[in-house]
Amino acid sequence: MKKYLVLFFGLFLSFNSYAQEDFNLAGYSTKTTIPFKLINNLVFIPIKVNGVELNFLLDSGVEETILFSMEEKQEVSFNNVEKIRLRGLGSEEEIEGLKSTNNILETHGLISKNHLVYIILDQNFNLSSHIGIPVNGIIGYKFFKNNLVEINYLKKKVYVYQNDRKIKEKLQKKFKSVPISIEKSKPYITTTAIVDSVSVSAKLLIDIGNSDAFWIFENNKIKLPKKNFPDFLGKGFSGDIEGHRAKIAKISIDEFDFKNPIVSFPDSTSIRNVAMVPGRIGSIGGEVLKRFTLVLDYTDEKLYLKKNNKFSEPFTYNKSGITIQHNGLQWVQETVHLETVQVVNSMSDVGYDAKNDDNFKYKFSLKPVYEIVNIRKNSTAEKCGLQKGDIIVSINNTLPYKYSLQQLNNLLKSEDDVWITMEVERNSLVLKFRFKLEDEL
Repeated sequence: MKKYLVLFFGLFLSFNSYAQEDFNLAGYSTKTTIPFKLINNLVFIPIKVNGVELNFLLDSGVEETILFSMEEKQEVSFNNVEKIRLRGLGSEEEIEGLKSTNNILETHGLISKNHLVYIILDQNFNLSSHIGIPVNGIIGYKFFKNNLVEINYLKKKVYVYQNDRKIKEKLQKKFKSVPISIEKSKPYITTTAIVDSVSVSAKLLIDIGNSDAFWIFENNKIKLPKKNFPDFLGKGFSGDIEGHRAKIAKISIDEFDFKNPIVSFPDSTSIRNVAMVPGRIGSIGGEVLKRFTLVLDYTDEKLYLKKNNKFSEPFTYNKSGITIQHNGLQWVQETVHLETVQVVNSMSDVGYDAKNDDNFKYKFSLKPVYEIVNIRKNSTAEKCGLQKGDIIVSINNTLPYKYSLQQLNNLLKSEDDVWITMEVERNSLVLKFRFKLEDEL
């Protein structure tokens, strides 16, 4: 499976963490509902930071609250700011950042006071261009710690419940309860995986901020299957994450079996900055989690699962081998037809002249520019001549801005072996290419 962006941050700080208050329901409320946007299996929720609304990735795979892409949000005020260094998943070195305390975060009746946030200053770390909507931050452990958090992928709503025994009893009746462990502020589940006919116990991070199905780390028992291909897996704090994709025979989560899932195997250089908890061999991501309605209970260390109608969908990936992102905006001229008002004999009668097709005006709108920012070696797109840096002019004879970024990614991971026709601009020349989506696994 190839989703356009996999987020798996594993933040590491070169200093001690700072105590802070967690999210709590305001007043006497016992439940609140937060609508979210679901893009590439990732959950994005609105949260006000010191009174200014920002978009956050909800990510159980991080401990701290992180902000970035703040150049357009200058109205946000931060308190008690000091410089720090950050490092995390990726192949490069530390990056510069800021630490700020005494912030107020709130959303839909959920509030956290005296909140500690970390701010990434490097504007090259910009998830918005990869996702297709503005993204300003990542929220993790503090969002989940105190309450029961239900994620309903079909309704696109997060329900936050007070940590109440009666609510848990109701969950026991409707959901399958699975034990988890909270270690270093992150949730882990122990499962069983079959890799190259070898059955192994698999301790996996439950990572809502990872859009893939599973990530597996190679060790002395788990080896990369022979049938695989190298691929760009995503972006971390310290650079791009490279690795391989392959199929394994099966992974089970309690009574739920996933046969022949597509699994990502990150390279050792991409995870060198990740301090693993004992026994961990990988992660479960959004491509699997979206097949359930799930509830995380950090206090009692339980995961509640209920299958939804996406449970049996096949696992897919980007067969084209190209990674696309936004690269700025362009002014586009569009034609808008006018409805002409026709005055008839009666002073009180007015009608529309539907016969005049020559009435129109031009409208200029800002539309996204899409660029190929990564291309897989030996993929069908590379073999036909496409290159990194190509600007997409049309795809299947359709202007690219007619698609959202997610729609483009869905097109490139079609289950069928379809043909794609793409025009691109390269060195001020428009070139045309045609390639077929082929399954490499």
